[in-house]
Amino acid sequence: MYDVVIIGAGVIGTSIFRELTKYKVKAAIVEKENDVSMGTSKANSAIVHAGYDPKEGTLMARLNVKGNEMFEDLCKELDVPFKRNGSLVLAFNEEDLETVKKLYDNGNKIGVKGLKILSKEEVLEKEPNVSDKVVGALYAPTGGIVGPMEYTIALAENGVKNGGEIFLNSEVIKIEKDENFKITTKNNKVIESRFIVNAAGVYADKVHNLICPESFKITPRRGQYFVMDKSQGKLFNSTIFQCPSTLGKGILVSPTVHGNLIVGPDAEDLEDKEAINTTSKGLEYVRETTLKTTEKINFRESIRNFAGLRAQADTGDFIIKEDEHVKGFIDAAGMKSPGLSSAPAVALEVVKILQDIGLTKERNENFDGRRKQIIFSELSKEEKGELIKKNPSYGKIICRCEGITEGEIIDAISRSFGTITLDGVKRRCRPGMGRCQGGFCGPRVLEIIARELKKDPINVYQEKEGSYILVGKTK
Repeated sequence: MYDVVIIGAGVIGTSIFRELTKYKVKAAIVEKENDVSMGTSKANSAIVHAGYDPKEGTLMARLNVKGNEMFEDLCKELDVPFKRNGSLVLAFNEEDLETVKKLYDNGNKIGVKGLKILSKEEVLEKEPNVSDKVVGALYAPTGGIVGPMEYTIALAENGVKNGGEIFLNSEVIKIEKDENFKITTKNNKVIESRFIVNAAGVYADKVHNLICPESFKITPRRGQYFVMDKSQGKLFNSTIFQCPSTLGKGILVSPTVHGNLIVGPDAEDLEDKEAINTTSKGLEYVRETTLKTTEKINFRESIRNFAGLRAQADTGDFIIKEDEHVKGFIDAAGMKSPGLSSAPAVALEVVKILQDIGLTKERNENFDGRRKQIIFSELSKEEKGELIKKNPSYGKIICRCEGITEGEIIDAISRSFGTITLDGVKRRCRPGMGRCQGGFCGPRVLEIIARELKKDPINVYQEKEGSYILVGKTK
């Protein structure tokens, strides 16, 4: 019997999970995929928004500002890359300037710090590679960038370290309630819990409807991106937005915490909750629209395209509340942008709801929020030498593009949940994230996974179950 079961192991679910382990609570996450951070949390803009955009009075507005303020300390605790690089919303005409002024006023009302409207000259001084057709911009110094996959994984790892449990490959197909909840998964596991938190992303409406009357609908909104080589990563220091539209914050150009440049997304509402394929039409739209921001990006230096799905709720706001018909069932749904930015504050909100309806407030005196991950390329020459003396595996470079060592890969495998895949290692410590996209290091990472887990290499997957890399020997 668990006190709380969270359905969904994205950034919202894992944030709530870790927050719960600060208390004397038996908590678990149930996830349909074979790893955490497999949905929107691995395929987004990697932006920690300042919070000037959401409408005053909404949950989005309040939790974005609060979550943004929490990010820096959390990332230090969890040893996750984060940078406050600031953001700009560009104006190219008088209509855009009116939008910028409205965002400025809205941001000030909801507590965003340091907002400033810049002149054309100030914009170009700050970001000389922006189009010279710019006439002004909103500057938000609290905007940031983060490694969203690393962050989500770190939250999960720290939650497990502090006593939480994770069930993978466990899609929820049935929820019943008598005195407590009984959750049945696709692999015939039955889990009992006093409370349920629904953090199932684009599937949150489907999970809600398993036991509650239908009250909201989630529409998957696909966004497609270019990831540019590090040769393009120094074009901009800030995250650059165009003025937002009814479909979202528009096409952005932003450096990443790892030195690349990310460009996108478009916005397309779909019915298919698994439609993460890219399209030539969508990518061409991103490329063409970006030319308004800058003509300096060399799209021939693109090393990866990807698409992610955002959970667009028909309520127009985050849904964070106990269901009025099924007591003890809490939705944390509709977490489109700024979901990542708001996640730390969403966790506090959900835990407060749980405590208000009977969950213990007694603290876990053994809670340790710290997590350490060795990033070999960031160490000094002396530190590298000392580490290699202690563990020679750190002296073997496996991924030359990103400078990832065998020691880092072994460390990631040892901390993983369940059966780690090639892409699972990639999300944790980045082998295969560079220019060659795993063309050279992939086979070596596969060998290390097989060796460390004592598996036949044929049974190491690329990602989901059945995504075989090897099918047999040739000679």
